[in-house]
Amino acid sequence: MAELVREELQALAAIFCGPHEWEVLSRSETDGTVFRILTRAQGLLDADTPLELVFHLPVHYPSCPPRVAVNSEPLTRAQCAAVEERMLEQAQSLLMGPMVHELVLWVQQNLRHILDQPETGGGRQKCAVSASAATAGDGLWLTLLHLDHMRARGKYVRTVQKWAADLGLTGRLMFLGRTILILLQGERNNIKVPKDYLVLQKSSKVDVDSSGRKCKEKMLSVLFDSEAQREHRRFLEFEVKEYSALDELRAEFEAAGLSRLFSQVLGLLK
Repeated sequence: MAELVREELQALAAIFCGPHEWEVLSRSETDGTVFRILTRAQGLLDADTPLELVFHLPVHYPSCPPRVAVNSEPLTRAQCAAVEERMLEQAQSLLMGPMVHELVLWVQQNLRHILDQPETGGGRQKCAVSASAATAGDGLWLTLLHLDHMRARGKYVRTVQKWAADLGLTGRLMFLGRTILILLQGERNNIKVPKDYLVLQKSSKVDVDSSGRKCKEKMLSVLFDSEAQREHRRFLEFEVKEYSALDELRAEFEAAGLSRLFSQVLGLLK
């Protein structure tokens, strides 16, 4: 880890030193550092709004911006996505230097203005929307798949990446030893998109058999396929990631708000 990033993390830990305000979720020389900051900001109607900010500093940070995931119980998923987008825009103006604390201060100062924009559905007439209505109106769809093996791994991975890009899906293709998982997120207003992916996965000759002949995927299983819950985070892109230890994979799920889902599939990973 670059000395500049190490110093920034130390400073952040000193600043956010209250109970549960700061937590490092994972560290990796290849994938960077993921950590969580709990803070509060003034929302609509001057309401004190709790914010959970999960930052992922990639290995080339700060020459590239951090990834940011926002979660808040009082806010809808659309509002959280709007905050994420505005924070990433702000990060572009802060490249080449430590920026996390500046981003936290910025969102504390600007949350009310972001939520008050018409495109976030955050006008005053919207601020009393119930949590159940918010979940029903603007959630994501989440699908977790398990693959038994990949013989033609390079071609298979490129194909999965293309399908995700063509369908506008985000998530992860995850390798841990012989365990292969595909986690997909799709907008709820287009729920059929993950279903379209399953059609491609099952109908295309994406791998090769033991004789080297092209074959369809016959050993795919669906571990989870449902509407995402409020605590689930939005992935910004589709990435291929390889983990050397179970704890690294666990941290990935925890950073995405998927601890419960991880516990459900843990039996596959042992």
